[in-house]
Amino acid sequence: MTTLDEILLPKLAKWRPHSQRQTLEFDQPEGGWASRLTADTVDEIGVRLWELTLSRTSPQASDKTLAERAGVLAGRVNGLLEPLRVIEVDTVAQLRSTSPTTRGEERSYYEVVLQKDGGTTVRRFRASSASPRREQVTFTLTHEALAKLVRDLTDSL
Repeated sequence: MTTLDEILLPKLAKWRPHSQRQTLEFDQPEGGWASRLTADTVDEIGVRLWELTLSRTSPQASDKTLAERAGVLAGRVNGLLEPLRVIEVDTVAQLRSTSPTTRGEERSYYEVVLQKDGGTTVRRFRASSASPRREQVTFTLTHEALAKLVRDLTDSL
């Protein structure tokens, strides 16, 4: 069976958005996954992502609770700038960077939201001590790092 990350790499090799903020969607029917990448730029090496969303197209039984799956996910994902930790588990699990990247008064961090059904969204945010509001920002990954992230996310669920 071809995995979602294996489907992703040839698509990234061909995808060149013609305008800012375009979306690439693709499925892995045998594995029950659908993927949605929203990116500003894609070149031969990397992607400037706005958001990565993975969703289940067919339910999968799990013997783990949402909190347990979030813990596994935090331990497995290691290709981002900062490691992840579980922040909160309620109707969804929220994971964030353990130590945000700091530049001057700005802090940047990843946020991963894990749904009970396995759906997952990855975004990056920037916050400043000068402003109480955070803003979503793009983040850059090589094609290989993005494929590994997708593999880590789908394997841990």
